[in-house]
Amino acid sequence: QFVESGGGLVQPGGSLRLSCRVPEITLDYNTIGWFRQAPGKEREGVSSISSDGSIYYVDSVKGRFTISRDNAMNTAYLQMNNLKPEDPAVYYCAIASDGDTWLYPNIRAWGQGTQVTVSS
Repeated sequence: QFVESGGGLVQPGGSLRLSCRVPEITLDYNTIGWFRQAPGKEREGVSSISSDGSIYYVDSVKGRFTISRDNAMNTAYLQMNNLKPEDPAVYYCAIASDGDTWLYPNIRAWGQGTQVTVSS
């Protein structure tokens, strides 16, 4: 249902680009984005983009991460620049209905997750 890619190992200050394709789900009227979960921590919303282009970023990634979507390809992207030691986690692609706050209880479907590791 979800095809996620782009995770990996990068040095501090490096960049990664996550992609999430949902071939069987129409993105019309749906918000798509990412959550992340580090060991021992709760899953937190990182970024989302609605069907009308409204964008959310958690404060800790503002200015470093950029989310975008290609509705024709049913795909979303998360460009992560200047990665920091606090960014490593499993990043999960997720879908919610437009208008719903980007919070765990509002998520209708989850991807399998991709690991992001930041280490020198």
